Formats: sequence, C-alpha cells, structure tokens
Amino acid sequence: MRSSELRAPIGTILMMAGLVLMSGCNRHPNGGISSGTGGFPGLASPQEVSSSAQVVKVTTAPANLSTQGSTEANVRLSITPGYHVNANPASFSYLIPTELTAGDADGISVGKPVYPKAESHKFQFAEEPLAVYQGDVGVKLPLRAGPGATPGSHLLPLSVRIQACDTEKCFPPSNIDAQLSVEIK
Repeated sequence: MRSSELRAPIGTILMMAGLVLMSGCNRHPNGGISSGTGGFPGLASPQEVSSSAQVVKVTTAPANLSTQGSTEANVRLSITPGYHVNANPASFSYLIPTELTAGDADGISVGKPVYPKAESHKFQFAEEPLAVYQGDVGVKLPLRAGPGATPGSHLLPLSVRIQACDTEKCFPPSNIDAQLSVEIK
C-alpha cells in the first residue's frame, strides 16, 4: 500500500478520536471550554458555580429567651456534596474563614459564635491538609436578653461569610444574609 492510500482512513480515525475526546467538554456562553464530567453531551452536566453562595445554604431555627435569660441559637450551614468551606479558624492566614456575624436586635446581646470542630483534608491545590467544613454543620450563637429587652418576637439579622471550594479550586467568597427569629417571653 502506498502512503496516500492510508491518509484518508487515518485522517478519518483521527477526526473521530477528536470528536470522542471533545464530546465530554462543555462550551460556555461567554466563551471558553471546560472538561465537564466526561461522557457524551446531554448525559451529565456539571453545576456551573461562579460564587460560594451557590453551594452553601444557611438556615436557622427559632430561639426562645426568657427576660434576662440566655440561650444558644443554632445556625446551620448546608454545603453541597463535593464542596467544602474553610473552617474557623482557617488553616492559613491567607484563607478566608467561615465567619458568622449578627446585627442588632432590641435588647438582645450576642456572644462570640462557637464554630464546629474542623475536618482535615488534603486537596490538589494545597501542599498541606486544610481545616474545612463539609456537609451539614452547625454554628452555635450565644444570646442573652438584656434588661431593656422587650417581650415578643424579634428578628436578628445574620451574615455568614464563606469561601467554597471543590477538590481543585476555590470560588469567590460570598456573604450570605439570613435572619434568626428570637422570641422573648
């Protein structure tokens, strides 16, 4: 066989191989291609994440206080499987820790948040293992009704600053706003 007779079949084979390799890629509307999850288009598509707030949900349970009493409220962070957030304290000073802050509510004083114990995990993008939270975690928030607290329902504004990452990269940090319902009796 002459080499000119082999070009067409080899060229066809190379083109088909390129199509198979590229079939797992995703083309983004603003340009660029990502590798996605592999396989053929339409079978699986990865979640597009551009912000940490897309993978963390903040929920609260109502808290009850007696006049001049105290309690601990629970603020729950639900982190999408496959992602994590930096613990508080973070492993290194350049990492953004998870941080819960509370605003003002009539006569309710807020103590320092109590963060859960971190998990230690090694990731591709870091040389050392990192202290992280994954799954569902609770942050305890000490509350006290001061002498000027009025009985009734109060809404305590909350903000949770997080930076979410997957196994390869981190996403821009976000502040997630929430409210805690506090009933003073």
